[in-house]
Amino acid sequence: MNPVTIEVIVVTWNSAEVLPGLLDSLEQGLHGVHWKLTVADNASADDTLTILQARLPEARTVQTGYNAGYAAAINAALAHVDPCTAVLVLNPDIRLTPGCVAAMLPQLDRAGTGIVVPRLHGESGALTHSLRREPAVLRAVGEAVLGNRRAGRFALLGEIVTAEAAYRTAATADWATGAALLISWDCVQDCGPWDESFFLYSEETEYALRARDLGHRTRLAPEAHAVHLEGDSEVSPRLWTLLTLNKVRLFRRRNSAPATALFWAATLLRESSRALLGHRRSRRAAAALLSPARLRTRPTADNLV
Repeated sequence: MNPVTIEVIVVTWNSAEVLPGLLDSLEQGLHGVHWKLTVADNASADDTLTILQARLPEARTVQTGYNAGYAAAINAALAHVDPCTAVLVLNPDIRLTPGCVAAMLPQLDRAGTGIVVPRLHGESGALTHSLRREPAVLRAVGEAVLGNRRAGRFALLGEIVTAEAAYRTAATADWATGAALLISWDCVQDCGPWDESFFLYSEETEYALRARDLGHRTRLAPEAHAVHLEGDSEVSPRLWTLLTLNKVRLFRRRNSAPATALFWAATLLRESSRALLGHRRSRRAAAALLSPARLRTRPTADNLV
């Protein structure tokens, strides 16, 4: 039997503050498997690469040369990895708990599984609702009217899986948040490159849905735990706007024009209603949704305004 080998890919961009915690967690998190680390750096201007060299000098560094986006950096790293059991894609603000990856591997062996995710928890220990259903018009309407948490209790009405019981079984999901993804080598080969047109957000949705279409489902490993410090999409109007626009862009790619119009309207309803309640990020997102040019323009580091 061939030994288990894991190629770990981490994308960094000015990640000096959070990267040490991830690096410190890798040895115990990957205990029992042979692994190598590749860090794809999007032209960090801080001490990210200095920290990496000091703590794990044996790690491979791939420099994109500019802020190329999340998917582009993953693709740059994948171009350098060797055939392996699986690729583990991690955000720099993830902390693996001891034995996390070993607990994920058995789920990867289940028929029809291409992507395995751990149970995610925040710094406080609270469960993060990381499992997702495929975006749909009725789900967009449900979230606009009921809010994410209440809508998520019902499969037809919410994209976010909020039932606590769903995180206690090795069930499949349409996709999951991309902070920690263990992807089989067969899935990597079948799916090919990540879609770089999103820059940030929705690229993991597109990849998981494409993998599912090719017969590789996403599955939760409930015994595997990781801590996610989480990004600032919840507080940054700029990033929230990008997240919102990319959801519509992805839906448009996979659905008809009439369905896309309804999805756009439901998304606009959600953001407009929250803007009226004083949410600055939703006010900015609603304004962007009303701009056809913003929806047509491919996002880059230079136009995230």
